[in-house]
Amino acid sequence: MSLERLDAFMARANAAYYATHDPFADFTTAPEISQVFGEILGLWAAVGWQLLGSPEPVLLVEAGPGRGTLMADALRAITKVAPAFRAALRLHLIETSPRLRAEQARRLPDACWHDALDSVPSGPMLLLANEFLDALPIRQFIRHADGWAERFAGPQGMVDCPTAEGPADWGWDPALADAAPGVVLELCEPACAFAAALARRFAQHRGAALLLDYGSEHSTPGDSLQALADGRPADPFSPPGSADLTAHVDFAALARAARRFGADAQGPVPQGPFLARLGLFQRTNRLARGLPPGRAAELMEAARRLAEPDRMGRLFKVLAIASANCPILPGFEA
Repeated sequence: MSLERLDAFMARANAAYYATHDPFADFTTAPEISQVFGEILGLWAAVGWQLLGSPEPVLLVEAGPGRGTLMADALRAITKVAPAFRAALRLHLIETSPRLRAEQARRLPDACWHDALDSVPSGPMLLLANEFLDALPIRQFIRHADGWAERFAGPQGMVDCPTAEGPADWGWDPALADAAPGVVLELCEPACAFAAALARRFAQHRGAALLLDYGSEHSTPGDSLQALADGRPADPFSPPGSADLTAHVDFAALARAARRFGADAQGPVPQGPFLARLGLFQRTNRLARGLPPGRAAELMEAARRLAEPDRMGRLFKVLAIASANCPILPGFEA
């Protein structure tokens, strides 16, 4: 029987999915819900640039830019409100999908593209990443009565293979070594490596990164692997490429990884209060003025969808990773 570790299977499945599917046919991300989302994140970057001493030039990077909607909205706001930042920035996008790169190029023709963070040039940097980390591959471990096992993908689905490792080896509380049978722990090594790489960059050059995604403020046991196909929940172990696989982001693990390399971590905070502090509703109200009532109501409904706690406002979290001793960044005020 041929087995494949879960993270390897997930990476292969998502690579095939993004190469052959329009992911936005299966789900809608925040930039597609409201233009205000991208606008206020662009202005967040402009204020962050000022707090970092207004370095020039500065790299403005987006990881996982989708169709380019977020960055197009961000640049429109930056051009209008922060022209000095617009003149100083150099746009870079981290994207592996040729299909999505072509879509992004139509909106962002001046961008430079990269397969990974390590090929982005060195220098002062502001990075935005919305729903980028949840698609990175995870490992899963489950406690059985006789010890821990790691999960693998097999021809018939999930297979548990005993392991001599334990929670401490995966960055979890060592006390979980004797957890009750059935407890599941997850580890996203690429996400922690991404946070660590940001921290190492910010030790060399001033910078800040804003990470938005769904997940837990604290490291919480549980199985969060999920799949979407044709807009509906699907079997994660369906044929690779037929569904989009994601998992909840462990923001506490990301913050620990960043601090380990000397960076500052601010948050995580729930997305709803964060966006409200940045002016989500004020900007939406201004856009709605003078519009037909139906269109104005649509704009306000979009803002509520992003911020209300029973929708995206609580499930989604926001974490900033920044140079050591960086001032408090917008949205993270106590």
